[in-house]
Amino acid sequence: MWLILAFLSAALLGFYDVFKKKSLRDNAVIPVLTLNTLFSSLIFLPFIILSAQGHISQDSLFYTHQYGWTEHKYILLKSLIVLSSWLLAYFGLKHLPLTIVGPINATRPVMVLIGALTFFAEKLNLWQWVGVSIAIIGLYMLSRSSKKEGIDFKHNKWIVFVVLANVLGAISGLYDKFLIAAPENGGVGLDKLAVQSWYTFYQFFLMLLMLLTLWWPHRHETTPFRWHWSIILISIFLSAADFAYFYALGLDGAMISIVSMVRRSSVLVSFLFGAILFHEKNLRSKAIDLLLVLLSMLFLFIGSYY
Repeated sequence: MWLILAFLSAALLGFYDVFKKKSLRDNAVIPVLTLNTLFSSLIFLPFIILSAQGHISQDSLFYTHQYGWTEHKYILLKSLIVLSSWLLAYFGLKHLPLTIVGPINATRPVMVLIGALTFFAEKLNLWQWVGVSIAIIGLYMLSRSSKKEGIDFKHNKWIVFVVLANVLGAISGLYDKFLIAAPENGGVGLDKLAVQSWYTFYQFFLMLLMLLTLWWPHRHETTPFRWHWSIILISIFLSAADFAYFYALGLDGAMISIVSMVRRSSVLVSFLFGAILFHEKNLRSKAIDLLLVLLSMLFLFIGSYY
């Protein structure tokens, strides 16, 4: 069941990437991200209120536990990690083709596996090592393909932004497992919906602060903000993707390394729409690089059963 939810999360995440790219075209990043966190918060606000008032049963899928500062400090840290990753990813995505960003994002499971190997004492078998090696080769070939569009991986700061965003994203994934795992398994044992709801609220207030202090005073000197309907769809698809993701992590036997790997298959959706909707270039060479990245996922997936 948790694997099915991981694939569902991946599909939703792919559409989230598409609407994110659509919203950021010739648009200001900070206002878009602030609105994203606002709409996401409004999605979860009814669950928090109704749970606190006792209108939602504790047995319900949408029940949200009430916590004190002891638990909320962990969720606040989650917000800071995710928000840092988002800011880097949004600025990178604004200045790079989706067909380049998608495959780079697909390498995040490799980072999660390394983290799981280091912090959760997971061991890579031969299949997994092959998968890691293929992913590295795919990323190298992607860097060569990107040079045809004047994008040099070594000297392009937006590539650095996307890579750093993925590093923080991998840290966030490992931290998610720590937050949701039961105390007897070395985790905090927090309710998955409470984590998703409250870290979204914390993100909104942090982004609102950035909007008022960093963007608003200089709004006439930077890229102007334009409203687009796709901004709402960013929040809807991200919230649904994360709901499936957190629910999967909360099930018995769920492995963060595999869930993270499956979620990166969202690159199929983003790559397809990058070609059709945004008319991006050099698709044939990028498709080969993408196939290598997906092949690496296959080896990682097979390796999880051996």
